[in-house]
Amino acid sequence: MKKPVTNALNKDALYAKSQLYIRRALARKATGDFDEYQLWASLSLELLGKSALASIHPSLIADPQHFQSLFAAAGINASTDIKTITAKTLFERLQHLIGPFDNKVKDFCNQVANRRNAELHSGDVPFAATQTSRWEAEFWYSMDVILGYLGYTLESWLGADDAATPQEILDNATRAKRQSIEMRVERTRESFQALKKADRESALEKAKSYVARDHVGLFGYYRDHIWECECPSCGAESFMGGEMVEEEIIETTPDEYAVWETVERYFVGEEFHCPTCNLELIGYDELSFAELEPDYSDTHEREMEYEPDYGND
Repeated sequence: MKKPVTNALNKDALYAKSQLYIRRALARKATGDFDEYQLWASLSLELLGKSALASIHPSLIADPQHFQSLFAAAGINASTDIKTITAKTLFERLQHLIGPFDNKVKDFCNQVANRRNAELHSGDVPFAATQTSRWEAEFWYSMDVILGYLGYTLESWLGADDAATPQEILDNATRAKRQSIEMRVERTRESFQALKKADRESALEKAKSYVARDHVGLFGYYRDHIWECECPSCGAESFMGGEMVEEEIIETTPDEYAVWETVERYFVGEEFHCPTCNLELIGYDELSFAELEPDYSDTHEREMEYEPDYGND
């Protein structure tokens, strides 16, 4: 029988505590205390990261030099003194575990941890010298990456997916999501620009020949329609898929055998993919935050269909 794991190493307990700490962080931000806002946020980041590792196995966050902690990870309570891995080790492991958790994300998270340690264990005040706007964008992007691995969203983690959620939390969730998406677009752009000029030009030239019907496989769900658009990161020909929300007959043309109708179709985008730089955006809000136009329309000609007559037999 599988033995229960102590809360110190339990993924759900770590996740819940990360939620508690981010709420404390946002409460401090609301009062204008940006130093303490960053302090609580840094603690929340580490807890969420440990929850991600513990979701695989609690031993991944137990201090390997402390046998009591390793026992606890196996469900054996040899001591109440549980030690976990350092933040540096945590972020190195997350880099191997989560694809988008790349060197830039790891370096940012390490900087956050280092500033937190300096804040707590020295006379320095590192958070006071931090540019809050840039720091927030990096922070929410990092959190979004970890949450994506766990199968959660910023909205669900912050508690903004509940209809009874206070407006302040909803506003914070929207702001966090916007900053995360803006950072995702920027990071993807930087990665593409880091390629050799010849490789970039070749990729952009190749993208000119892309057509939607050849890239249906990029989309996780069946979409009513897929259309071309420009990627906000690399500028290449990319694709958006969405659902039809309305149609309007604008002309009918009879011929000898049938009646043809020209229809204006209206779609709402729900998913974006760029085959060139691999930028992905899911959901109307992500498309909007990336400054993509989610609404699309086209004209379509088809043979008019007639409903069968009933009761005239």
